[in-house]
Amino acid sequence: MASFERKIAIVTGGGSGIGRELCKQLAAGGATVVVSDINGESAEVVAAAIDKTGGRATAATLDVTDADAVQALVDTTNSEHGRIDLMFNNAGIAIIGEALDMELADWYRIFDINVRGVVHGVHAVYPIMVKQGSGHIVNTASVAGLAPAPNLTAYAATKHAVVGLSRSLRAEAVFHGVDVSVVCPGVIDTAITHNAKVVNLDRDKLTDLPIKIMSADKCAKEILRGVAKNKPEIVVTAHGRAIYGIQRLAPKIASRLAALQMKRQILHMKTND
Repeated sequence: MASFERKIAIVTGGGSGIGRELCKQLAAGGATVVVSDINGESAEVVAAAIDKTGGRATAATLDVTDADAVQALVDTTNSEHGRIDLMFNNAGIAIIGEALDMELADWYRIFDINVRGVVHGVHAVYPIMVKQGSGHIVNTASVAGLAPAPNLTAYAATKHAVVGLSRSLRAEAVFHGVDVSVVCPGVIDTAITHNAKVVNLDRDKLTDLPIKIMSADKCAKEILRGVAKNKPEIVVTAHGRAIYGIQRLAPKIASRLAALQMKRQILHMKTND
């Protein structure tokens, strides 16, 4: 396990899934963790579990679409601890369905959380890290932000935005002593698939995939290893790395595979209107 001894970390979306495991493992590695989540009760449960095992954690209810609330949490954390070493902009949602079936409200909601939520975290913490001359911003995107992802067009658009933001910010931030990484997981065993809004697809068939799904615990371990090594892009899962590799080396093949995947999904997952 990577050491984060005496580091001060904020994790958004820390009440469940990958965020929860990041909080637990950061604390186990010696960090003081602020567990933030829109579900304040879930954040409290995670923080209490960390405290029970001898770690250091506090909980906060946080809606990442509220820029003032994000700024307030960052400022409070900085005031209490004198610095912020790690900011995990991890909160996000998925809306699954063909672009043709999406309402504008769906597009607006997913961009508000997945893109503006990350921007709010960066905007709040980056000046603090620049001033202190150190820090690491870790933004959660997805393999869907690196390659075509049919039936996830809106989600993929948000994750491509997060990848682009992170890559570009890293190039700027290095001159201020600040590190930036983007996390791009493949399919992880979290509640996001079960809780996602599904539009005209059979939810029960969404997890019927010919791949091994990684646990959130193992995913968090890989992420933190990547953070410790200051990797610019942390691509998690074997299938995720394969998809990214094909996209880089043979983009036409990646597009063809995505089209074949779409055909399969139309045949096997579309619900009757």
